[in-house]
Amino acid sequence: MEDSSRVSERGAGWACQTIGTFEKLRPGRSTFTWLRPSTLWRSRNEILARWLGDPSPEVRRRWAAAQRERGADPDFRIPVEAGEEFSFLLLGDSGEGDASQYAVVPGLLKIGQGTSFAIIASDVIYPTGSANEYCDKFFRPYKDYLAPIYAVPGNHDWYDGLGGFMRVFCDAPPLTAERRGFRLSPAGLRGLLWKKPDRVDEAALARAREMRGLPEQRGRHGRWAVQPASYWVLDTGGLLIVGIDTGIDGRLDREQGEWLRRVSAGPLPKILVTGKPIYVDNAHHPCPIEGGGTVDDVVRDPANRYVAAIGGDVHNYQRYPVRVGDRTIQYIVSGGGGAFTHATHTIPRVDVGGVEEDEFRCYPLRGDSLSFYSLLYSRRLHLRGLYVTPEEAVALMSRAIGNTPPRPAGDIRTTARMRWAARLLGGWPMPFHLPVGRFFHRWISELSDWDTPPFFKSFLHISVYGDRLRVRCHAATGCLRQEIAPPIEDEVEIPL
Repeated sequence: MEDSSRVSERGAGWACQTIGTFEKLRPGRSTFTWLRPSTLWRSRNEILARWLGDPSPEVRRRWAAAQRERGADPDFRIPVEAGEEFSFLLLGDSGEGDASQYAVVPGLLKIGQGTSFAIIASDVIYPTGSANEYCDKFFRPYKDYLAPIYAVPGNHDWYDGLGGFMRVFCDAPPLTAERRGFRLSPAGLRGLLWKKPDRVDEAALARAREMRGLPEQRGRHGRWAVQPASYWVLDTGGLLIVGIDTGIDGRLDREQGEWLRRVSAGPLPKILVTGKPIYVDNAHHPCPIEGGGTVDDVVRDPANRYVAAIGGDVHNYQRYPVRVGDRTIQYIVSGGGGAFTHATHTIPRVDVGGVEEDEFRCYPLRGDSLSFYSLLYSRRLHLRGLYVTPEEAVALMSRAIGNTPPRPAGDIRTTARMRWAARLLGGWPMPFHLPVGRFFHRWISELSDWDTPPFFKSFLHISVYGDRLRVRCHAATGCLRQEIAPPIEDEVEIPL
C-alpha cells in the first residue's frame, strides 16, 4: 500500500501541491446544495414514507411486472461474457455532479482500463433521481469508461418514483398512473403530497446518451437497456453478482425476497450488491424481507455460497470480515463514489459480528476524518483551537479506540485542547457534539466549500482469477499525485 493514507499524510492527500485534472472535466463550477427550499421540497418523499408509509414496494412490483410484460428475462438475469478471468469496478453514491464526484473519475478511468463492466451501488443521482439530471451526473463523468455500467438504486433514486432510473438503465416508459380517489387516511394524504416522477426531456436525454453511445458501453447487442429491472443477476459463468433494490426504507418486498431466495440457490459463488449495507458503523442491519426472514439470512446460508456483500448509502469505505461457521464473508461499505464523505471517526471500537477492531478497515482513517471535520468547523466557526492536525488526530483516535495507530504518528502528547476538540467533534464519547453525520451532510455541509482536496473518495476494483477473488479499495483525493497512481487503501483476497 505504498503512498496510501496508512503510510503517510502525503499519501492521504494532506500535502496536495497540485490539484488533479478533474477540474477540466467538470461542466461548471456549481456545487451541489441541499439548502435551496425547492431541493428540500423535491426530496420530501423519504419523510412522507416515514410518517405515512412507504409505497415503494408496491411501485417496485409494478415496475417488475411491466418489464416482464415487455419481454425481460423472468429472473432478470443478465448474461455477461467476461471469460474465466476478468475484473470490474464498483462505486456507490456517486451522483452529486460537483467536484467531489468528478475527482473520482480520472483514477477510476485509469484503474478501470480493461475491466468488463462497472456497478454503481446506490444513489446514482442526487437529490431526487430525475432523468433530467443524468447528463452531468452520469453520462458526462463516465463518458470515457468503455464498458457497460449497471446499477442498483438508492433512496434518492426512489424520490423520483424510480422513473429516471428505469428510463435510463432499463429504457422503460413511465408507469401508467393509477386513478384513485382521495381517502381520509395516511395513504390518501401521502398520495396528495407524494412527489411524482419528473417528465423526461427526451431530446436532452437522447443527447446525453450519445456521450456513452458506443456499442461496448451500451451492454449486450448494443442496446440502450443494459439491465432488465432495478434488481438483477449478472451471470458471468463462474460467478453470480446479485443486485437488490432496497427502496427508501431498506426493506425488500415479498416478491423480490422470493426472487432473491430463488436466484441465490445453487453452487456458484456469489456477491451481493445492495443499496443499504448490512454491516456499517459497527452495527448490523440484516435488511428485513416482507413476510419474514432477512437478506442476511440468505447471504449467510452456506448453500447459497455468498462470499461478499457490498452496499452503498453511507459515504465512506468500511470492511467487516465476519466469520459464519467455517467461512468468512466480507461485508463491505462502498459509498465513496462522489457524494460528500461521511465521518468515520464517530465509529466506536469495532466488536460487531465477532469482528475485532484490528480486523476492521475504513477509509478515510478515523484520524483523517477527525482532522478533516476539525478543519472545516474551525474555519466556519472561527475557532482556531478546534483544529486538530492529521498527526494529532491519528494519535487521538488511536488512544480513544485503543488500537494500533494505522499510520505512524510519532510521539504526540495529547493536550486538554486536543481532547476537547475531539469530544466536540464526536471522536470521544460525549452527550453532545457538533453534527458530523447524516444531519451534517443533509443540512450543514453546504455552508462550507467542499471543492478543495483532499476529498477522501474511493472506488473498488474487483478481480476474478483462478479460484480467488481480489477486492481493492482505491482512493481518490483530488490531488494530481493520487490521480496518476490511485493509492490502494485496502486489499483482501477471497477464496471462491
